[in-house]
Formats: sequence, structure tokens, C-alpha cells
Amino acid sequence: MEISQNNFGQANGHPVTRYTVANDHGVRMSVLNFGGIWQEFSVPTDNGQLNLLLSANSMEDYLDAGYSICQLIGPVANRIGKAQFSIDGQNYQLQANEGQNSLHSGDQGWQNHFWHVATEANDNEGKIILSNHYSPDDDGMPADTDIHVVYTLHSDDSVTIDMYGESDAPTLFNPTNHSYWNLADADVDTVEGQELTVNSKYHLAVNSDKIPTGVLVENLGSAYDFKNGHSLGHALNEMLKTPEKGFDDFFAVKPSTTFDGDPIASLKDPKSGRELKMYSDRNTLVVFSANGLPASVKLNRPGKSWAALALEAQALPDAPHHPEFGDITLRPLAPVHHQIRYEIKY
Repeated sequence: MEISQNNFGQANGHPVTRYTVANDHGVRMSVLNFGGIWQEFSVPTDNGQLNLLLSANSMEDYLDAGYSICQLIGPVANRIGKAQFSIDGQNYQLQANEGQNSLHSGDQGWQNHFWHVATEANDNEGKIILSNHYSPDDDGMPADTDIHVVYTLHSDDSVTIDMYGESDAPTLFNPTNHSYWNLADADVDTVEGQELTVNSKYHLAVNSDKIPTGVLVENLGSAYDFKNGHSLGHALNEMLKTPEKGFDDFFAVKPSTTFDGDPIASLKDPKSGRELKMYSDRNTLVVFSANGLPASVKLNRPGKSWAALALEAQALPDAPHHPEFGDITLRPLAPVHHQIRYEIKY
């Protein structure tokens, strides 16, 4: 494994550094110290390296693009209704940054912070290790937390993202990486020709603010039915009748582990034969089809709806208001570890 680093522009007046790990097969993984952005997961092809992630070539282009492209999202991914939650009878107020709700932990979320970075490498794996200490003034949450996020490229070409949290008081912990994927060759504009499989029987009903109502809706026979694999082109065109004109939806999935169980999802490009399998220890996959991505963005795919597919592994959104969704509380003396694993065939 080889590790390198280079300058990647600026954010908030400070230099941004890109850290890159490359294995013996020519697979590369790059992560930025600002926002924990997963900037590259590239594989060798007959035409050179192909980055399978939606990506920009400078920090300035990421900031202009928006859309949380491949950012490390935390401490809580997705939405919390009315930007409020309670733990043990104590009420807490967060920043409302999407109407009256909190999205991706607001402006103080991890995606808007610089991270301390260390790297490690041996013959079998290369690691990019992000760490930070957050106080309530830093992230708007009610505890001091120590966070470590480890991006690892393995010799078998897989990538794991390990997210560790510990706190001095009860708080919330439900992070993810907002990674967008397009497995097709570089001249393919959208994911319509690709096939998605999701290990899910239900998706969440939501209100007009995309806040879950608590109702599970059966996927079978609908555009949401990816249990046995489904053409994204067909499904996305079915979703044109929705307000979003694409997917921005929460699939309840069967959690998997890295060594046992089925992937929560897989994405396949039949033309090239490339396939991504995704594993997670949590119960949700958020699927977002980059609806409305503007033509003005400077990315490695043209700015348009469906240019890439965001696949975000996390716990069910708005869990503090729905106990049946699972507990995302991080408590003192009870550190939490979550892992997302990606396996690639190319």
C-alpha cells in the first residue's frame, strides 16, 4: 500500500489536504481533511483510472456544488423533526436548517469541520484516520464527544468506513457517508442503465417535509421494489410522478455484517460488469438520485438529475421520535462503533 497527500484548495480560508491510499491492483481511495469527504474510489480500466464516486477536483468546486457530495455526515444523518429531541426526559433544541427541521445536524455538522488526520499502511491495508473532539459549542449536541472515523482500503479492493463515538453525557450518534455512485464509463451521464438491489421489503412513509410518519409502506409491486434487483431507468421514470421526480427515500433494510449476512444493497452496471456490494450494521439505506443537480456544477459527471445515486447507510431517520426505529443514543462509558463496507467487482 502506498500513501500520499497533496493540496486540494481551501475552505474557510484554510488549506485542504487530500490523502490517498493506493493498493497493488491500482485501486485508489482519497479522503479530504475538510468534511471527511470521500473524494475518490477509483479502479483501473482499459481507458485509465475511473472514479466511481461523484467527485470534484477542488475544494472550491465541492463548496459550489452543495448536495453533501460524499461528505462525512454526523453526528446525526438525515432529519430530526422540529429540530428537537429528548433523552431521559431532558429536552434539547438543535439548529433548524431545513424549514423547522434539522438536516444532517445543521451547519455545525461534521461535514463543515476540519479533521485531524493520521495514516497507516501495511501490505494488507491502508488507513486514513480522522479524529476530533467536539464540545456542544462545536457541534450543537449536548455532550463532549471523541470521534474517530477510519477509512480503510484493503488488499482485496474493498473499503470499510469505521465510525467510533464516545461521550461524557447522553447524546445522539447516527453518522454516515453521503456517497454518490455511478459505476458506468465516464461518458455515461446518468445511472439509468444500472441495476439496484436493496435487501428491503418496506420504505418509510413521510410527510411533506420528508419527516417519517412512523408507517412502513410495502415495496412489492411498486417503483420501490428492489428486493430482487430492478432497472434504475425504469424505476426513476416511474418516480417522475413524485414531487422529487426521483428517489429521496428511506428503505428499511436487514442489517448485515462484514463477515456474515447479505449486503444491504448492490449496484450493478451490466454494460461494464462493474458491481458494488454494500454492507452495514444498521437498519436503513437512504437512496437519493441527485434530483435537480444543477448544470453549473463542476464535477466528474455532468450536472443533471440522476447523474449518480447516493446510498447512505444509517439508522432510520428521526429515530428519537419513533422508539420503534431503534435507539441512536450515545451514552457515557458505552462507546459505539458502526461500520459500512463496500466490495467492488470491476
